[in-house]
Amino acid sequence: MEAFTELTAVAVPFDQANIDTNQLCPTRFNKVPPGSPGYERILFHDLRFEADGSEKADFILNRDPYRAAGIIVADANFGCGSARESAAYALLAFGVRCLVAPSFGDIFYNNCLKTGVLPVPVTAEISQRWRRDLRDRPGATITVDLEAQMVTAPDGTTQAFDIPPTRKMCLLQGLDDIALTERYRDDIETFEAAWRAEAPWLDPGNREGV
Repeated sequence: MEAFTELTAVAVPFDQANIDTNQLCPTRFNKVPPGSPGYERILFHDLRFEADGSEKADFILNRDPYRAAGIIVADANFGCGSARESAAYALLAFGVRCLVAPSFGDIFYNNCLKTGVLPVPVTAEISQRWRRDLRDRPGATITVDLEAQMVTAPDGTTQAFDIPPTRKMCLLQGLDDIALTERYRDDIETFEAAWRAEAPWLDPGNREGV
């Protein structure tokens, strides 16, 4: 997983509340392996593209400067719906590393943190104000400093945010769940050796006690 430390990127406003994971990644794409060629086209696919694959000109991510957006500022309950991890992977493939919203779907929030996308909770009033500023100033950027847990808004003001400490550490160091577990390999192997010695009949690889 790519580490997340500080990000300055074009931010795109999404005014619709309750954007669900089926909009972020339609169901038929769930079995496409992340990292596959063209995976970035999965994000908002049915909203971004016509049946023949051509772009829908009125969708915001198909317009400059938002084609290069790295941050989404959204309304409430972003990422509600099913638990599909593909929604987070689709955001990452497009280049979105940070989401700002008043609230997120619970499972989606955790999926984002585990795949390298930072969800930043803010109040509804702040989200609305920032989205208004972004509409007035297309191409404006937002800066997110994860170490300081601080966001610099389009108007230059700053806003602190909360994040679980372990997930913050994992993002800063670029650790997914597998990499985090690998850090405890020695402890795991010591434990495994001890219980095999104490209860060999529980070890499926040991047939002598069967």
